[in-house]
This record gives sequence, structure tokens and C-alpha cells, in this order.
Amino acid sequence: MSNLTVLEHQSQRVLTTQQLAEVYETNPNNIIKNFGNNSERFQEGRDFYRLEGEQLQEFKRQMNNVHEPWKFASSLFLWTQRGANRHCKILDTDQAWQQFDILEETYFKVRQLKPLSVLDALAQTVQVLQEQNARILQLESTTQAIKDTIITQPDNWRDDLNKMFNKIALSIGDNKFRDLRTESYKLLEQRARVDLTRRLINHRSRLLEQGSSKTVIEKANKLDVIEQDTKLREIYAQIIKEYFIKHCA
Repeated sequence: MSNLTVLEHQSQRVLTTQQLAEVYETNPNNIIKNFGNNSERFQEGRDFYRLEGEQLQEFKRQMNNVHEPWKFASSLFLWTQRGANRHCKILDTDQAWQQFDILEETYFKVRQLKPLSVLDALAQTVQVLQEQNARILQLESTTQAIKDTIITQPDNWRDDLNKMFNKIALSIGDNKFRDLRTESYKLLEQRARVDLTRRLINHRSRLLEQGSSKTVIEKANKLDVIEQDTKLREIYAQIIKEYFIKHCA
């Protein structure tokens, strides 16, 4: 392992088929055969590079001090760390697994610890800043969503709840929202241990006794029942806040 000739391509360390076979103590033809039988599991540019023509000549010029048999080859496979890992899985021998662990901690890791160039360091900094900005925007969105769930005054309970309902509907669509609303009533019944349907029937009966019109009685709904009970209002408001943060944050 310590005698491996260091090869680099596309700013990462790679291994030739011959090197990989020597490390895993197998035959180069076996590496090529396994690749042919499992080609769908390998992605060029990620797991390997196949160099030919001018690209191969350029690679040979860059490695002009390397004395290897492939110096005279007309095509060349270069295996990346991920490619070496896939070959290890296909071989599935104790030797292959042991040697890949060593490759990962020495040959490939050394390249990763190589000092960054100014441009690489700048690109890395830009990427970190972009990720931080994305997290800040997400946090601001979540914070605003939480603020939007605050019901200002008890008298505004229904208006504030409807505002959240409307935003949730815009976020998930009307069809899903209808299902969500039905689900919210079931969740309220579970948490408060009440039967909203029974309470709605009783509410309509009282409206009838009070001489309310048929239209008013028919329009009475479960939200009317909830609004009349302080405990149910608090529990249901919490349920809708949870939905709002989940779907609108």
C-alpha cells in the first residue's frame, strides 16, 4: 500500500485498474470483468474516468515522471474513491474490505487534507455563506409563521383562525385542506375527549328551541360548537397552529 504511485485526475486521487487489483489482491482482468457485469452500478465522472486520445496523452504528460505499464496504453480507466468502494463491495472479500479501509484513511484522505488554493478556499467560503443564508431565511420564515399563529384577542379567535386556515389552504391546496380540516376535528375529539357530532346536534336543537331560522340551524357547524367552549377553543387553536407551522413555515 505504501508503494502506491500517487495519481491525480480532476483534482482528486485515483487508481488504475492494475493498482486496484494489486491492492485488493486480485487479477486486473477480474476488476474489468466485474465492471462489465455491473456497469449500471458505476457512473462515469463519479466512480471512474476513461481516458482516451488527447485526454489520455495530456494525463501522461502530467505524469511524465511516473513509470507505469499504462504509459503505453491506448485507453486507461481511473477509479475514484467511490469507484474503489464499489469494486470492494462486488469482490466482497475480507482482504478487499480491509484494504479499502486503509485506502480510505491514507491514500484518499491525504488528498482531502491537502491545503486549499486561494480560489478553492474562496469557493468554499462562498458555499458556507450561501448555506448560512439559506438557514437564516428558513429561520426567519419559521419565526414569522410562529408569529402569525398568535391570536391577538379572545374576540378575534375566529378571525385569526380563519386567516391561518386560508394560508394553509393556499399552501397545500383546497382538496387536501378539506381532508386536513376533517382530521383536525378528529384530533380535537381525541385530545379533548369529546364527541363534536353529538355536540353539534345538541347545539342545533338549542337553536331550534330558541326559534332560530332553518337557514341558521343548517349553517351551524362544528367550529360554532368549538367557539362556545373555552377549553375546546384553546385545544383547537393549538392544533391549527401546529398545522400552520408545519405547512406554512
